Amino acid sequence: MGYVSAVPVPQPRAARAGGAASSSGARRSLAAALLLGALGATVVLLSAGQIWAEGTAAVGGGAVPVEADGGAVTGVPTALAIVGLAALVAVFAVRRTGRTLVAALLALSGAGAALAAVLGASDSTALDAEAARISGNTAAVVDGLSHTVWPYVTAAGAVLILAAGLFALRYGKAWPAMGGRYERSGAPRAARRPATADPDRPEELWKALDRGEDPTRGD
Repeated sequence: MGYVSAVPVPQPRAARAGGAASSSGARRSLAAALLLGALGATVVLLSAGQIWAEGTAAVGGGAVPVEADGGAVTGVPTALAIVGLAALVAVFAVRRTGRTLVAALLALSGAGAALAAVLGASDSTALDAEAARISGNTAAVVDGLSHTVWPYVTAAGAVLILAAGLFALRYGKAWPAMGGRYERSGAPRAARRPATADPDRPEELWKALDRGEDPTRGD
């Protein structure tokens, strides 16, 4: 009687290739979210301090120029940019449902800041208040009202924050989490020191960005 043995041929290379592709995609989406969120918040915070509206106020038979920066027009974009920065950091400190909720907060912060900036681009309340202060007439209104490009720059930065939130919502489940040294009970886990730093961890990507490297570039 003859015996026939079937020897399965494993395909380790294909499996490793699929895992590497998945890891690379998660790394790229993570780096994109970090870049978009950080850049967007920076743009919002800087542009909100610029002059958004200009005009003139009648004082003593003459006209005095008045102007208002973004903070005087509306403080919403600045506040939401700070919330967005906090959410951008927190999204890596939580997992599962918590990460989804924080990612949604990040996206909503960007959307709210963009809407507030666009609405502020046509608001004359701050200039009217400044005209009343300069002229001493509480009923005074600004003349020759004009707006600069800065409200729209602020809105563009807010859209970047929104994009970072959408990246986190779409790909966040595959991202690593920071601070995994403690369990839910608060007991510290045994620290393990890897031989080399994991380039996919968020803190390593931040370090790469600080060094001016492109973390989305493949090895």
